[in-house]
Formats: sequence, structure tokens, C-alpha cells
Amino acid sequence: MSQYMSGFGNEHVSEDPRCPGALPEGQNNPQVCPYGLYAEQLSGSAFTCPRPANKRSWLYRILPSVCHKPFKPLKEGHLTHNWDEVEPDPNQLRWKPFEIPKAPQNKLDFVSGLHTLCGAGEPRGRNGIAVHIFVCNISMMDRCLYNSDGDFLIVPQQGKLLITTEFGKMLVEPNEICVIQQGMRFSVEVFGETRGYILEVYGAHFELPDLGPIGANGLANPRDFLVPVAWYEDRQVPGGYTVISKYQGKLFAAQQDFSPFNVVAWHGNYTPYKYHLEKFMVINSVAFDHADPSIFTVLTAKSTRPGVAVADFVIFPPRWGVANNTFRPPYYHRNCMSEFMGLIKGHYEAKEEGFQPGGASLHSMMTPHGPDADCFEKASKAKLEPERIAEGTMAFMFESSLSLAVTKWGLQTSNHLDKNYYKCWEPLKSHFNPNCK
Repeated sequence: MSQYMSGFGNEHVSEDPRCPGALPEGQNNPQVCPYGLYAEQLSGSAFTCPRPANKRSWLYRILPSVCHKPFKPLKEGHLTHNWDEVEPDPNQLRWKPFEIPKAPQNKLDFVSGLHTLCGAGEPRGRNGIAVHIFVCNISMMDRCLYNSDGDFLIVPQQGKLLITTEFGKMLVEPNEICVIQQGMRFSVEVFGETRGYILEVYGAHFELPDLGPIGANGLANPRDFLVPVAWYEDRQVPGGYTVISKYQGKLFAAQQDFSPFNVVAWHGNYTPYKYHLEKFMVINSVAFDHADPSIFTVLTAKSTRPGVAVADFVIFPPRWGVANNTFRPPYYHRNCMSEFMGLIKGHYEAKEEGFQPGGASLHSMMTPHGPDADCFEKASKAKLEPERIAEGTMAFMFESSLSLAVTKWGLQTSNHLDKNYYKCWEPLKSHFNPNCK
């Protein structure tokens, strides 16, 4: 059973109970560490960042992570940050649920099962994002991944993930999310056919959104974020342990003869973490009209422009709808942001038929979108009583101020693009009557 400490961005301290006193007292880097361990700092920010933004952790490990053979290129498969593979497509895009291969025919672990769907920017300039789909059917065996380019926000949709990190283990199930920050080594164990979504952010870390007039409490509360406790394995791997680096959008592999999960103790504020989406405190309109969907923001990665995010992670959880004299589903909309949506479970209220768990949609910058014709007709005639919305459902959105390009895999190779998506709006008809106000 995985154990955790709670709190977002806290200074945490953790020792594997098998080695009490493994953390040096009163300093980070003594001449000789307890138990003969090596001290290693993992920096997630520039040394000179202001204190509120400064991220680092000290790891006390059996061997330092520098003990490996040279990195060599590894085939990337469908992982890319080449946004010019195909011509831009401004259309409303929707994908049917992405297929999980069957294990005997096509064995895929978390790394080989990464497929880039869309993105913008590039990792060398430290500004941009990518959206990936992962489909896998086997666990990572004697291999781990770390992302030199940015942070991974992982949203499992089918199947649970047991993620071993240098900081400890996290069990992440559908309706939970986890964030593995830049540089952190991790390995993913699965228990059958597994699928999910990843938001990758270059150059910024996720943080809790400012609450403004909401006040001190609400949305995702800091204490509900969980950080793993120290756990180590002192394991030799004579056949070779593979450390994979995602670097400048490509994969590289290095061999070493021991497990990288050999951290006996650690302290700091730069950690992996997980969060259960059911813990989100929903804010909603209780009089009339809609509040903007920004009230559903769980995490944000800010840009240098005030109030403008490189990426927001937004959810649409079960809640009460009580607004009077109001068209309650999402309204028709054109946005200066890009909106990528996924569905973990249930039926999304604005498009109950075509938008399915494990699928996705992308409404690009300034491309109009909104409820389909059935939803509009029903909601326009519905009796406005208090009602539960999205019961048994969890949809989410990756929203970005960047204009996202779709990959060749997304538009062509995956063969899961719904070519008939536009037809859901075709039955919309004019109700205009100049004689009736």
C-alpha cells in the first residue's frame, strides 16, 4: 500500500524506515553522509529564483545518478515535437476512443505507447506544450524515463498506474491525476490494458491558480495533494538497466547496472505528486448565467503575461445546476485560447453521443464550438429546477494560450479522427421571428 504526505509545494522530509537517521542533520552536503550515501541535488528552478518560486530537493542515494554509460538515440515511435508534419487544420476536431493494442501481438509499455496528438512551441526555447495519448499493455521492466524538456501531467483514463519514482511510489487510478516534474526518474507498472492523456509543459511548472475574490479556500485545496514517501531498492541489474531521457523532443537511452530507485532519504519542495479529482470544491453560478470555465481550474502553468496561462488543467465534475432563466449547458463560443478536451468516464453534457471516454476533441483558436443540436433543443425547453449535472462523469480540458498544431499521427495515422464531427451542428435551425420579442 503506497503511503503519502500531504500538501502542495510543501517542504517535505522523508526517510525509508529501514534506514532511520539517513537524512544529514543541520546541513545538505556533509563530508560523509549517513550510511555511506551520496548527496545529490535535483533543481527544478534557477538557483536565484525568488524564494516562492524556488524548487529543489536533496536526494541521499546509494549511487549517484551520474553512474551510467553514454546516452544513445532511441527510436521515438510516435513521440514528436515537429509541428510542421502536416498542414494546419482549423476545423473542429474530435477523436473516437484511442485503441489499446492487444499484448501478444503488440507489446507496448508506457514509453513505447506514447503518441503525440498536438502541441506548440519547442523545448529548446523552454516555451510550449504538447498533448500526448498513452496506450500500453505491459509494465516497464528494468527501464525508467525522465523528461529533460518539462513536466508531465498524467491523466489515466483506463487502468491504474503504479508509478515508482526516485521519491517513492504512487498508485494513480482513473479520476486521479499525477504530475512528474522535469528531471524526475520514474517507471510505470500497469495491470492490463491501460490508456490516458498527458499534458506536457516546457519551461513552467504547474501551480495552484490564484483565487481572487473566491477567498482563501476552494477549488483544489493544497492539503489534498499527496507526495510519496521515501522508498529504495538496492538492486543490481547485471543484464543492464535502461535509463531513458526525453531530451529536445527525442528519446535517448543509457545503460547502468543498478536500479535508479536507490534514494534512501530526501528532503525538499520539488517532488512528484498526485491528486484525486473528487476532492475538487466546485464553485458555480447560483442565480443566473454562467461563470466562465476558469472556475474549474485545478492547476495552471503561468506565462509571463499576467492572467494568461501557457496551460490550464480544468475539470467538469458532478455539481448542482440551479441557474434561473438560463441556458445551462456550455454556450456557443469562440476563444483566443486552444481547448483540448478528454473524457475519463460518463457522458459529457454538451455532446452526449459522439464524445466518448478515451476519446478527445480539439477546438482551436477562434474556431467556433458549442452544444450540438439535440442538446440545444432539450436545454431550451427544459424545466429549470435544481438538477445534478455530470453525475458519474468526469470531463477535463487542457486549455492553452498557444495555437496548437495537430500531428500527422493525430490527423492521419491513428485513424481515429471522427470525420463526421461537424454534422452534429448541421440540424441547428433558425428560431428567429421578427414579430415575437
